[in-house]
Amino acid sequence: MDSKVLEVDTSRRRIADLTDEVQAFCAPRGAGLCNVFVPHATAGVAIIETGAGSDHDLVDTLERLLPRDGRYRHEHGSPGHGADHVLPGIVSPSVTIPVLDGRPLLGTWQSVVLVDLNRDNPQRSVRLSFVEG
Repeated sequence: MDSKVLEVDTSRRRIADLTDEVQAFCAPRGAGLCNVFVPHATAGVAIIETGAGSDHDLVDTLERLLPRDGRYRHEHGSPGHGADHVLPGIVSPSVTIPVLDGRPLLGTWQSVVLVDLNRDNPQRSVRLSFVEG
């Protein structure tokens, strides 16, 4: 298995597009599976359309589903930080993408994104792993 870690700063954005990095990681490889994993308890990875408003819609929807208030038992950090710890139950911490001839088999409008609503820790690691098939 080949693996690489990306360092991503989410201080200015809640959704970080990782598609170019995933494509570059897969390019020298043949057929297999690429796993994208975020080893954090407050972030996730998704495959969505970006640039047409869906990325903003996702953030808005998650913020409505996970309001930042005092309802959470997990109380350390900024107000409502408990919502950040619920996020990976809704947005998975990983996705696996089939790869053929070094190309991730994403649909025309699909992008791989890091989803991070956590305002307390904007420094994220994302592990890309490739298993030949």
